[in-house]
Amino acid sequence: MSGHSKWASIKHQKGIKDARRGASFTKFANLISVAARSGADPTMNFKLRLAMDAAKKAGVPNANIDRAIRRGSGQDDGGTFEEITYEGYGPAGVAVIVETATDNRNRTGPEVRSAFTKHGGSLGTTGSVAFQFTQRGVVVIAATDLEAATMAAIEAGAEDVDEGEDELVVYTHPTELDVVRKGLVAAGYTVVKAELSFEPNTTVPVTDEATAGKLMRLMDSLDELDDVTATYANFDIAPELMEKLG
Repeated sequence: MSGHSKWASIKHQKGIKDARRGASFTKFANLISVAARSGADPTMNFKLRLAMDAAKKAGVPNANIDRAIRRGSGQDDGGTFEEITYEGYGPAGVAVIVETATDNRNRTGPEVRSAFTKHGGSLGTTGSVAFQFTQRGVVVIAATDLEAATMAAIEAGAEDVDEGEDELVVYTHPTELDVVRKGLVAAGYTVVKAELSFEPNTTVPVTDEATAGKLMRLMDSLDELDDVTATYANFDIAPELMEKLG
C-alpha cells in the first residue's frame, strides 16, 4: 500500500470550512482561469475539466465558473493569470510545495514567504524540495467493499491504492488519471475527488506537539491565501497527536 500524504488526508477530512467559503470560490475561479488558457472546451481540455469538477463539488455557482472560463480563455478582459509553484521548508525540516494561480506575482510571492516566516519555516528556491515528491494521479472513490473496489481499480489501470474509511484512494500515472477515473465510474463507483497531486517519496515523523502545532498553523496559513490552489507536505503526524491538536 502507498503512504498517502498525511496533509492531503487531513485536508480531505476537514473539508472546506463555511467561514472560508468566499476564499474557496476565489481559489477555484483562479484555477479554472489558468486551465482555460489551453482551451475553453472541457471535453478537449482535461485540466479544465478537473478544475470545473472540483469547483462544482465545492458548490461554486455555474455563473462563477463560466466567468472564470471566459476570463482565462481571453473572452473577457480580466487580467493574465499564471501558475507559480513555490517550495520551502517548515518546522522540523518538513518539505512543502505550494501551487498558486495568480494575476499578480508581486502580491503572491510576499504572501507565501510571509506565511513560511511567521510559522517557523523558510521559502526555498525552485527545485529545493521538489525532488522529494512524485507527481501522481489520485482518485478517491466511495466504497464499502474495499477488496472489490481494489480489484476494480487494478482493472481500470491503477498503480496503487490506499484503504480509508468507506473509501479507496487510487493512485495512477499522471497521464492515466482520466482513463482510470472513467474506468471506475463505468464500474459503478462514485468518484469523490480526482486530481493531480505531489505525493512524498518519504515522510518526516513529527512526534512533538509544539512542532506539530506549528506545522498545522503553517499549512492552514498557506491554504487560506486566495492565490494558493494546492499545498503538499511530507510530514507524518500520528492520529492521536492530531486529535490532541484538535
